[in-house]
Amino acid sequence: MARKSLVGVVADELLDRIIAGEFPPGASVPGELELSAKHEVSRMTVREAMKTLEAQRILSVERGRGTFVNPLNRWASLEAVLRAASEGKNDSSAAIQLIELRRMLETGACELAAERISDGDLRSLHAQVEAMRKAHGVNNVAAFVEADLAFHDLILRASENVFVAVLFEPLHRVLEKRRTQTSQFRDIQEHAIGHHQAIAEALESRDPLRARDAMNAHMQQTLDDLKTYVLEAQTA
Repeated sequence: MARKSLVGVVADELLDRIIAGEFPPGASVPGELELSAKHEVSRMTVREAMKTLEAQRILSVERGRGTFVNPLNRWASLEAVLRAASEGKNDSSAAIQLIELRRMLETGACELAAERISDGDLRSLHAQVEAMRKAHGVNNVAAFVEADLAFHDLILRASENVFVAVLFEPLHRVLEKRRTQTSQFRDIQEHAIGHHQAIAEALESRDPLRARDAMNAHMQQTLDDLKTYVLEAQTA
């Protein structure tokens, strides 16, 4: 793999500081002189790094005023948005929007899978639900999350829509971290097991609307649990 250019390194380090909250949305970032001193690079390197983040709409330049951080919903880099969602501090908005995205994609994938899923995949779905139950019984969060993710991956593949799988691949790291966060709560584990069982049974019925409704109910429960157990605790 080729080494990242010095411009890329400086751009990444500045993005890390933005994601960490050192420069929140609307804040101005330091000037070229200060950044070149901090990173021990030339002002030209800093200028090019800033242009990189500006091209990704992470930063915006206002002539005569300075360079400012844009809100997350204006960023144009999927990689940067995913980094913010995975590494950002208490970003409740990103967490909620991730579930909204999952609802849009996974309910449709589940509807398609109802008429396309194989008997072998159905058996695998039930096996993953059983694995979730066993992990819950011994409070093994890592095993629970692994089975949870595998269950959803099976449905995405069973939809036989290549675009769905491609869209979801970059989300895997973020989803794993979010699942690990929420699955610390045993009540959330219990809710998830019940909904995964209902989804598997809906797919087994081969009824597309029932499958879609089952996944939609799961997404709503996931959103409710996030707000009740995670986000409220962060603001308490």
